[in-house]
Amino acid sequence: MIMFSGPKGPRLALDAASVFDIGACIVDGVDLSPGRAIPDDGDPRIDHSLEGFLFTCGPDHIRHREPIAGSAGFYPLHGSFSANPAHSIEMTVEGDDLVARAVVDVSLAAGGRAELRRQWRLKSESGEVQLADTVVNVGDTAFPTFLMYHMNLGAKHFDPLTRLEGAMLEGGALPWAFGEGDGGIFCVPAGHGGWAELRLGPIAAIGGKRLKVRFRTDTLPHLQVWRNQRLPAHVLGIEPVSHRWVGRAELEAVGEFNMLQPGESRDYGLAFSFV
Repeated sequence: MIMFSGPKGPRLALDAASVFDIGACIVDGVDLSPGRAIPDDGDPRIDHSLEGFLFTCGPDHIRHREPIAGSAGFYPLHGSFSANPAHSIEMTVEGDDLVARAVVDVSLAAGGRAELRRQWRLKSESGEVQLADTVVNVGDTAFPTFLMYHMNLGAKHFDPLTRLEGAMLEGGALPWAFGEGDGGIFCVPAGHGGWAELRLGPIAAIGGKRLKVRFRTDTLPHLQVWRNQRLPAHVLGIEPVSHRWVGRAELEAVGEFNMLQPGESRDYGLAFSFV
């Protein structure tokens, strides 16, 4: 892990062994990542990723496993990114901001190759963390590209006053423990241009601060949120995502695949802060 922190904002552990994702996210001395309070999906790659504060699904698949057409194989759980190491890591200071860059190579489940060019920026004045990603098709064949960011938080830090707030939510807000029982999930449109914003809080463990998440809706037009309190899990996930919550066959049938031709790229962006 590479520690990434500045005069303001959270202290982050960037995971060079897996997509340069975020492991620990420490605010006011409290690690908000869920750790081992996560469901076991039977895939050690995903277990490792779920433990952290942010991990990246894609670029060839998101969500649960699905068969590869014309093959006996399957797209892996949450796609092929997880567990691929970062290389060409650079840590620099630009103005007063701290910047971390890396490249991740990935061989896709159905063939082909992609490259993730990732940049983290920690703003010195505001403490906002900004992520800029570019997915490039560096192979010889086109593929439909998907992306989802899982921002996972340990729900042990929440109480009945903790709420989700955002214009994309029905009524503009709902309790963090939405729905009934020990789990729930929904996926809603978040916009089709500009940036969407979601807030979670107040979080008493960090002095009543709120997590503010912003994301680009030109390439991440949906927001998925899930929670799981089925022991030993105790986690809430905030997930900006490129596609609706339906299967690949339905997306393809209605023309919602986003094809990436050889040499083409697609940009994604996300930012978060504690306010």
